[in-house]
Amino acid sequence: MEQEVYDQVKSSVKRMLNIDLTYYKDEQMKRRLDSWLTRMAAASWQDYFQMISKNPIELSRFRDYLTINVTEFFRDLERWQMLRQTLLPVMLKETAGQAEPFRVWSAGCSIGVEAYTLAMLMEESAPGRAVSILATDLDKGALQKARARGPFRPDEVRNLTPEQRLRYMDVNNGLFYVKNCLTRSIRFEEHDLNADRFGTRYDLIVCRNVIIYFTSEAKQNLYMKFHGALRPGGLLFLGGTEIIPSAKEMGFRNQGYSFYIKEKQTNECKVSKPIY
Repeated sequence: MEQEVYDQVKSSVKRMLNIDLTYYKDEQMKRRLDSWLTRMAAASWQDYFQMISKNPIELSRFRDYLTINVTEFFRDLERWQMLRQTLLPVMLKETAGQAEPFRVWSAGCSIGVEAYTLAMLMEESAPGRAVSILATDLDKGALQKARARGPFRPDEVRNLTPEQRLRYMDVNNGLFYVKNCLTRSIRFEEHDLNADRFGTRYDLIVCRNVIIYFTSEAKQNLYMKFHGALRPGGLLFLGGTEIIPSAKEMGFRNQGYSFYIKEKQTNECKVSKPIY
């Protein structure tokens, strides 16, 4: 795709979908867009945008494609086991006396699998503990499925134990739905990581396999915003290939692949009351 065409596509996507492709890596997004245009058998982007402007269903499909929803329960199981066995117990002990609930944010939650995974983890690791899970995404269609508790395919629940499937899932025609008991602590909201405000004083932020699609400048900006959104001692859980350059200078302490703890001694100013 020529740069001039890509600039026009970005402008149309911003106008029609309110998605700013400036934050995404150019070459990666160009390949993805070229693949989509070929799949749609459209003669040009001008023709395609003219078509979807009159077709809300196709417009929604294009939005879903751009926001990249690939997920499963306990994705990268070893990372979740480290959180469960090593990091979370320490955090729960440190915050045992706090008056407010244990605050978790699933940023870029897609169809809700990550948020429900967190709810399972907290239910099993801290039964009876007050927990507040905010789950956000840019994709309205994904959030609609998340709020509906599914359905989820067998491959998306493959990491769940038989006990977890029995406890947390209903099955209908071979598809899985999260039981109502798991939804009590979760709130799903639409949110743009690059444009919208962040809340504050989260104990745990999980943002996995989302930032890899962004430019270096956008990544750096997000890491700084996540730092500001965590309480001192709070934990940021990233995807396996997502690494924060100069994490120490930013105020993070690396705890192995995927995990970064916000240092307790920082020079940042006082933050306002959480917006979530």
